[in-house]
Amino acid sequence: MASHIEVPKDGLSRAALEGLVEEYITREGTDYGLREHSLEEKREAVLRQLARNEVAIVFDFESESTTLVSRQELRQLGITSSDELAIMPSEEEAD
Repeated sequence: MASHIEVPKDGLSRAALEGLVEEYITREGTDYGLREHSLEEKREAVLRQLARNEVAIVFDFESESTTLVSRQELRQLGITSSDELAIMPSEEEAD
């Protein structure tokens, strides 16, 4: 069984997605480059990355937590297949 599952962004309520994005962008150590960006700019950037499928929403069964992970980070962790990262069907796919 996979230790992580990818959650489709449309599998979360709007409030849950906004809370997840806000938690992600306000973490200590999050670096956005040389220029300081407003929280709104950071939020919009993360939402664009989600829309472009550059970032995945991942639930970790062990820690029972959800976070955002870049596709690059998933590859670096060696998680490259659906065998290693189960994918939860979206509401549309489940119907």
